Amino acid sequence: MKASRRSRGWVLAVTALGSVATATGAQERPTTLSLDDVVQEARQANPMLRAARLHADAAASRVSQVGALPDPGVSFSLRNRPLDGFGTAERMTMNSFQLRQTLPWPGKLGFAEDRQAHLAVAAQLNAVESEAALVSRVKAIYFEIAYMDRALEIMRGTQDLLREFLDVSNTLYAVGTGLQVDVLQAQVAVAGMMEDITVVGQQRIAMAARLNALRGRDARVLVGELELGAPDEGLPTVDELVVLAEEARPALQAAKEIVRAAESGVDAARRAFYPDFNLSAEYSQRPEFTDMVSLSLGFSIPLWAGSRQGPAREEAIAVQAMQEAVYRDLVNETFARIAEAHAEAERARRLSTLYATSIVPQARAAVESSLSAYRVGEVDFMTLVQNELTVNRYEIETVRLAASYQAAVASLEALVGGPLEQTP
Repeated sequence: MKASRRSRGWVLAVTALGSVATATGAQERPTTLSLDDVVQEARQANPMLRAARLHADAAASRVSQVGALPDPGVSFSLRNRPLDGFGTAERMTMNSFQLRQTLPWPGKLGFAEDRQAHLAVAAQLNAVESEAALVSRVKAIYFEIAYMDRALEIMRGTQDLLREFLDVSNTLYAVGTGLQVDVLQAQVAVAGMMEDITVVGQQRIAMAARLNALRGRDARVLVGELELGAPDEGLPTVDELVVLAEEARPALQAAKEIVRAAESGVDAARRAFYPDFNLSAEYSQRPEFTDMVSLSLGFSIPLWAGSRQGPAREEAIAVQAMQEAVYRDLVNETFARIAEAHAEAERARRLSTLYATSIVPQARAAVESSLSAYRVGEVDFMTLVQNELTVNRYEIETVRLAASYQAAVASLEALVGGPLEQTP
């Protein structure tokens, strides 16, 4: 009787555990939201990107304003009217019309317009940079959610196996061929996996809310399962990426334009030492006599140049030096970030390949080996559980590395100002 119960227990164990060698989680469900669709939505609806574009439009509208002449002045007057009757018989009595115009020293308006034109170009480039940064951020969150989807899928598959292990341990314990400790350890493993699923599930909710915010949508809008491609074969070298960034990154081009704007600001500040001209033309109508015309030319005197124009020039020179330093710092920061993102992408790509071709197959082979050993009583029940948890961990790490690779590539694309050409 005892042998019969033990035999039945072994049959149940082998039947339940036979699926371990091939189980790697549930099959992928169809994707519901493509990366291109998400990026397109963000480009069209993100409020901060719209603000950056409107700022660029406003900067472009200021170019003609700063290059325009000051508004002319017009005045009408009744001159030299006698108090006794307000008549018009006096020779000096006249009705006059005067037109006035201020003319800045040549070059003042031109340099001011050049400065604003460079700032307008910089604002446009910064809007493009904002778009690239937004796309990079959207992709990073997108791939993080895609990783969580696959991690949850793997964990649920593992949880199902652990529940089968729990059922087997309960059955073996009931027929007297198993240990109570196996039941307790299996219960702990199932509960631990449930905890991990709960944590990742809540993290996904938070990340989906962030993605919706970047898409300009309500945070509560449901986000379906997302795409996650495998790492590509290779990337351009760091030196190649640096060259691309120097040529195409909008932020670097914008910084150059701001330096040029500062140079024009220095030229304008130097011209401020020269006077502005004031022209006026006056027509005087004398009712009883011949009409008269007057022309006049005046100019401003930079009498307080030591406390006004001089400090303004020094300020402009300091601003130019500051913007040049900002540009160099941005160049160095760009190159450093390229190196960091490239290293992260290469690390994720190589480890992902290692996990997929070596570690995960070996971990699955360990499960198969444990199953065979368990059948003949050479390993205990928890060895099977631990080996399956090891497979679970490495499979999750494989998809996490794939997401890290895609996020690093998205960061590189933002840094170099365009998509990367993959190298064999």
